[in-house]
Amino acid sequence: MTFADLGVSPTAVAALAAVGIVHPFPIQEQAIPIALRGTDMIGQARTGTGKTLAFGLPLLDRITLPGGPRPQALVVTPTRELALQVAGDLETAAAGTSARVMTVYGGVGYEPQLDALAKGVDIVVGTPGRLIDLMQRRALRLTDVSVLVLDEADEMLDLGFLPDVEKLIQATPASRQTLLFSATMPTAIVALARTYLNQPINIRAESQDEQATVPETTQFVYQAHDLDKPAIVGKLLQSPDVTRVMVFCATKREVERLAEELGNRGFNAVSIHGNLSQIVREKSLSRFRAGKAQVIVCTDVAARGLDVDNVTHVVNYNCPDDEKTYLHRIGRTGRAGRTGVAVSLIDWADIPRWKMIDKALDLGLAEPIEAYSTTPQLLAELGIPEEVTGRMKPPPSTDRHPPKPEHRPEREKTGRRQRRSNGVVIREKTEHAQKTEHTTGVDGARRHHRRRTRKPSS
Repeated sequence: MTFADLGVSPTAVAALAAVGIVHPFPIQEQAIPIALRGTDMIGQARTGTGKTLAFGLPLLDRITLPGGPRPQALVVTPTRELALQVAGDLETAAAGTSARVMTVYGGVGYEPQLDALAKGVDIVVGTPGRLIDLMQRRALRLTDVSVLVLDEADEMLDLGFLPDVEKLIQATPASRQTLLFSATMPTAIVALARTYLNQPINIRAESQDEQATVPETTQFVYQAHDLDKPAIVGKLLQSPDVTRVMVFCATKREVERLAEELGNRGFNAVSIHGNLSQIVREKSLSRFRAGKAQVIVCTDVAARGLDVDNVTHVVNYNCPDDEKTYLHRIGRTGRAGRTGVAVSLIDWADIPRWKMIDKALDLGLAEPIEAYSTTPQLLAELGIPEEVTGRMKPPPSTDRHPPKPEHRPEREKTGRRQRRSNGVVIREKTEHAQKTEHTTGVDGARRHHRRRTRKPSS
């Protein structure tokens, strides 16, 4: 089956074929015909199976071109990185048309976004915070929106995002089409999402008993010591099977610490987390995508929807909080039919939490083996040669004692004041000083003798 068979416009079909996208994935086969009819829908599929085009192609078909000054479609995403990725996919599918796609997110100046809105846009992709700010400035008006998309809906409709999402929904016309897509959709979130949709159709790209993880991703779980984890990651980076690696950490501080450690080991590593500015985050992602950095260390801010080509390995440096986080993390590899490897390094204290994740996803990995960077089984399973050291350059010197100063020739003593090691001032009478003193003494005696023998004037 091709996209043309699903009713996608010939222009979009040609644009996708130009970048090598010809055959749709299951979620696209089910969602596109329904969305083209204008029906509200909840779409659920595993991460990396093409949800973006499942709503993007119908969205492009439903807008009117050339458009007016106000946006006709709004796509809301939980993170800035996902917004940039979705906008890029829409621009790819819209090649050859006059559709104007704009990305809106925080962390950058308002002026370029205000100028773009003033010129007019057809599709706006953005994060809730900046969308609300622009709406309150009366620069963004959503009264002409005919299609509203909430991407990664379980995250968007979480309690933290719900007030902003409600404001955005209320600013759009009641006659809009609403599409919700996500990899995970708990029952409570589905019930909450249905309040905003009009008789939605629920689409699942897999059966209820199908494994939630992507089958192309091979998963390994090890019980590892925290101090040995950098060595394990370093050796993994030296495996001939590794191209690009994403490492997920629990905290921002741990991200910085691991990225610095990998840099000290000689690897090209970048990092992204919430404390970095948007410019720095984009530069890090650009270096990683371009292959200038082999590994990117990040928090879960990067787990939502990012699609980087040829990520061969994902490493959970810590145990994920729950099964949803685990799915989104390992979903960065094994995407679009490719194979991938997911490695989880579990601390001793996190074993109970890991067992809950294993039970929820039915992974069959509830009892991870205790492994170190020298364990033969770990090296064999991950394809790591035994001779690698986990370093591309030798470790920095740890000698805390400064080198002894070179021996300097002793200066000629001039009779000036000098100090002992204990700080007491001494005066050493050198030969030059004694000679000077003797001369001064003789001259003084002669002057004294002349004064005594001088006759008084008459």
